[in-house]
Amino acid sequence: MAINLYGIMIALGVAAAVVYMNGEAKRLSLPQEVAVDMALWSVPIAVLFSRFYYVAFTWERYRDDLVSIFKVWEGGLAIYGGVIGGALGVYALARYKKLPFLQLLDLVSPGLILGQAIGRWGNFFNGEAFGKAVTNPTLQFFPVAVLVEGQWHMATFFYESVFNLLGFFVLLRLRRWSYNRGHGFIFQWYLIWYGLVRLVIEGLRTDSLMWGGFRVSQVLSGLLVAASGLVMLYRLYINNRTTSP
Repeated sequence: MAINLYGIMIALGVAAAVVYMNGEAKRLSLPQEVAVDMALWSVPIAVLFSRFYYVAFTWERYRDDLVSIFKVWEGGLAIYGGVIGGALGVYALARYKKLPFLQLLDLVSPGLILGQAIGRWGNFFNGEAFGKAVTNPTLQFFPVAVLVEGQWHMATFFYESVFNLLGFFVLLRLRRWSYNRGHGFIFQWYLIWYGLVRLVIEGLRTDSLMWGGFRVSQVLSGLLVAASGLVMLYRLYINNRTTSP
């Protein structure tokens, strides 16, 4: 049952993202079919990249059982790998449809973080993405903690789900400000918001992907936040120079 629910939550996340994108595409006078097209182009690539990203950093689990690499229903999809693959799919669609790539990234970003908020519940049903052990009996209850194999752990999947949902509404509030300043700002806000959330949450987890003693997602989050922030500040500086009398 848990295996089915894992896939169902991911499917619900994708569906929610498509519903949002469809409504936003109409509001922006983009082609009506662009939301579905983006799902068809980006989701398969995102799943492929998210799986290979995860396998690359946990190779010792799969090197003696290569068939297990393809058992994605057992869990093991890395979000950052999915973001990279999804962005490549969006880029390919933008080139094919001759649409602005950065505008499509802006379109997908709120839907993406909404889908992540829903999809994280797949980790709950698979008993993964939890945090450090909770030994204080007064804190051993959901949603503060989650019971995994008889022991209470921090419900980090729930923390991330809540902050992703909050991020969805933050991005909605920032749409007008961002659209007035050019394409790509919503996507940069997504990278900053999600990067900060993941930077903190990853430090609480016990199943982080590791490389050379470092938490891969935590390091990547820090780099994305810094890079996105600097690029945004530079773009705002350029915009102010070009609009000043």
